[in-house]
Amino acid sequence: MTNLQPLIEAAWNDRSLLQQPATLQAIEYVIEELDKGRLRVAQPDAEGGWLVNDWVKKAVILYFPIRQMETIEVGPFEFRDKMRLKTDYQGQGVRVVPPAVARYGAYLASGVILMPSYVNIGAWVGEGTMVDTWATVGSCAQIGAGVHLSGGVGIGGVLEPVQAAPVIIEDGAFVGSRSILVEGCFVGREAVIGAGVTITGSTRIIDVTGTEPKEYRGHVPARSVVIPGSVAKQFAAGEYQVPCALIIGQRKPSTDLKTSLNDALREHNVAI
Repeated sequence: MTNLQPLIEAAWNDRSLLQQPATLQAIEYVIEELDKGRLRVAQPDAEGGWLVNDWVKKAVILYFPIRQMETIEVGPFEFRDKMRLKTDYQGQGVRVVPPAVARYGAYLASGVILMPSYVNIGAWVGEGTMVDTWATVGSCAQIGAGVHLSGGVGIGGVLEPVQAAPVIIEDGAFVGSRSILVEGCFVGREAVIGAGVTITGSTRIIDVTGTEPKEYRGHVPARSVVIPGSVAKQFAAGEYQVPCALIIGQRKPSTDLKTSLNDALREHNVAI
């Protein structure tokens, strides 16, 4: 990997290098490693945070100009694109329900279930995660193991700026129907996001469980139970309500995470 990064960085600064075989091989190899899950756009670090490999994102971006448009025919359907689709789902232990689509360069761990949905290049989806009907996982998003993305969930992609963190959802989280998580927002382990919650990298997330509110920006702490909310904001034309997210409780510790999730949804009257 240490030999690949200088080649990618050089091509990023000088696109004429995309004509050189060594550069092309380096880009192709990075995408293959992403597809196999041996390389990630972002990964947990030793201190419990996350490290963004921006040079890998650069390789993903550089992959587009070296690909040629081609026609893909699947039964009566015809597509025209530069990117291949993933293959060998059986060998990877992944269940894919038609017409779910995952692009080559996205990693799906064993036990992942794709209902009719979409996973873009550079994404990483952990073991046993469910991507439910019409959910989308954007480019370079990092989805942990045992996560449930409910119907219609939109996980945003982040390619540029290359130094920006992707959307990260840690292990065991539950994301309710039609929620939107974009702009590099972070959802901690085993958090519960209620239906219709929108979180960007700058969204105000307010913990209202104590006597005084505690505010986060684009960051949902582990095991939090979150619902949509609104706060008043003053504009030149007057005061209006703008969206926010409210932490209304904590998911209780439990060895049975499914039971814990159901209890959290029931106790806090959270729509899914």
